[in-house]
Amino acid sequence: MRSILVTGGAGFLGSHLCERLLDRGDDVICVDNFFSGKKRNIMHLMGNPRFEVVRHDIVRPIFLEVEQIYNLACPASPAAYQYNPIKTIKTSTNGVINMLGLAKRCQARLLHASTSEVYGDPEVHPQTEDYWGHVNPLGPRSCYDEGKRVAESLCMNYHLTHDLDVRIVRIFNTYGPRMAPDDGRVMANFINQALRDEPITIYGDGGQTRSFCYVDDLVEGMIRMMDQEESIGPVNVGNPIETSIKELAEMILEIMGSKTELIFEDLPADDPRRRCPDITRARQLLQWEPKVELRQGLVNTIAYYRQLMEDNAVIRRKGSAGAWGKPQ
Repeated sequence: MRSILVTGGAGFLGSHLCERLLDRGDDVICVDNFFSGKKRNIMHLMGNPRFEVVRHDIVRPIFLEVEQIYNLACPASPAAYQYNPIKTIKTSTNGVINMLGLAKRCQARLLHASTSEVYGDPEVHPQTEDYWGHVNPLGPRSCYDEGKRVAESLCMNYHLTHDLDVRIVRIFNTYGPRMAPDDGRVMANFINQALRDEPITIYGDGGQTRSFCYVDDLVEGMIRMMDQEESIGPVNVGNPIETSIKELAEMILEIMGSKTELIFEDLPADDPRRRCPDITRARQLLQWEPKVELRQGLVNTIAYYRQLMEDNAVIRRKGSAGAWGKPQ
């Protein structure tokens, strides 16, 4: 049993990670400012005596006693991180400095959740960890892309200067239950548009590709990276199977039995045309590769969003009733 801090622990990935760590018997402290994290993601964990929640923004220092730190704090969808780009950069710079300082004081190991966005719109395909990327430092995505690149540099320099025990994973597109319906990324957009019988909005011609990794597989890769002793990283964690955006939309509609139409709009600035990890290093170092096929992951994710929509409808109906249960 370990004492583990998960920053961003109420988020999509963080909540699944907290759940897995608790299941194996660890004590978990979830730190979140609830900007993009949601209380509903961790409500089912609140009764566990080994789980603690602290509302805190890592841009400000925090003093805790822990043995491991998973640093997941940072909004990950373009809509969220572009809402307050300066705050996004601060999370990946000031916030990471604070977490590295905490790890140094506690002599804790820190795993930093980096991203495939450090590769930008890649000119090398698939992307290996040795590729330095093709990133626009002034574009609308730069607050996130460059922030994450600086965060990796901070981790490496704390390791070289203070011999701090760090790990770096580069996370590729991940999906699954608890991703917010208004997340803004393609998976949430497509499924929720189909559930509302709205046209599916595809940006560009739909030929651009992504690699979609189910959340359970991603969490397993992160835990294996944290617990191995051989490498600091970085290590790509994602699905090496490419899927075009149009293929994804068609698969979702086929699974749901939906006949809604596809509509096409202009591609956003700096949106990468291809994104796919080379996971050779993860296979060799972690003996890890994704196991959940895209179709099964989509079935699970669609079921989650459908249930969430039904629950929200019930809440709205109850909210329209008066004190005695009669409609107002």
